[in-house]
Amino acid sequence: MSLNFDLPKDAELTRKVVREFAEKEIAPIAQELDDKEEFSYELTRKMGELDFFGPFVSEEYGGSDVGYLNYIIIVEEIARIDGSQAATIAAGNSLGIAPIYYFGSEEQKRKWLPDLCKGKILSSFGLTEPDAGSDAGASLTTAVLDGNEWVINGSKIFITNSATDISAVCIVQCKTGVKDDGKPEISCILVENGTPGFIAEPMHGKMCWRASNTGQLTFQDCRVPKDNLLGKRGEGFHQMLATLDGGRLSIGAMGLGGAQGAFELALEYSKNRKQFGRPIGSFQVNAFKIADMATEIEMARLLLYKACWLMDNHRLTPKYAAMAKLVCSETYYRAANHCVQLHGGYGLMKDYAAERHYRNQKLLDIGEGTSEVQRIVIARNVGVPGRSM
Repeated sequence: MSLNFDLPKDAELTRKVVREFAEKEIAPIAQELDDKEEFSYELTRKMGELDFFGPFVSEEYGGSDVGYLNYIIIVEEIARIDGSQAATIAAGNSLGIAPIYYFGSEEQKRKWLPDLCKGKILSSFGLTEPDAGSDAGASLTTAVLDGNEWVINGSKIFITNSATDISAVCIVQCKTGVKDDGKPEISCILVENGTPGFIAEPMHGKMCWRASNTGQLTFQDCRVPKDNLLGKRGEGFHQMLATLDGGRLSIGAMGLGGAQGAFELALEYSKNRKQFGRPIGSFQVNAFKIADMATEIEMARLLLYKACWLMDNHRLTPKYAAMAKLVCSETYYRAANHCVQLHGGYGLMKDYAAERHYRNQKLLDIGEGTSEVQRIVIARNVGVPGRSM
């Protein structure tokens, strides 16, 4: 049996459709939205109409059911143009839709997924807290069962898609008790935006993804029905880990797409910019930068697509999710750095997209598990003995 590295025809069509949309609809206004720190409801609506939300969700619940590889290509092609809109799609799917689809009750799925899959509403995943980032198990937000209601108190921070006018529900990770071994019992609970005691405020002043919505959430004696529990009580930590595994592939896609975009900008500029009487790309020191970018992007794409194949075949492991996220995000780091360097002083100016790529890249080393955490996950899963943290 021979290996086949050709993309399926449906994936090639997905790339074509998304690339055309990104270049026509996103590229002309990306810098303006970034300057204004403005979330685009119009672009979100259009992306919903094109089925960019819910690509891995079955048609029964409103998705297009085209699989994870197609989903990752959607994110990749949008990130090639703009990280902010890619973040809206990536978080909307991996963190907003996926937990409800994979762990929700039949009632929860039918209530939320159809509108989520059309981009009419957004869902968010309330994990990170002011004092609990990489150590997600240290969350302090609590949920106490009082009769037929959960009473939630605590706060979350840096939560994508949580504080827009179409943000409809947040999946909140909470401490719901203490297990027999003394460790906290973690559960996930659905909290509708607008519920009394739930305050979602947009955060501003970000270095990157400035046109993506980021919220700070506060829960003050927030009461929600007992049936809003996602899955079973005490399964929240495992739900979170599974959600992050899939989400890391979307972060990888943002890294891969961003690297591709930075590479194309650098290549084009190196052909047209002349110094000492010839294009700067003809100098070996610059040609080698281009060669390194092209090579690393190709390697990153192969690893990410393998991880997607594993996901579509229900074989994805934390090791491959972490590897794909790590390699793609760090490939983008080097590509964005080379892109700015090749642009020289112009690469520091907002008139050139190289500057936005340079800023947008940084979040990928941090979001959904820092690069350091990815290396810990990989080390543990290849058999490194002892504690890795």
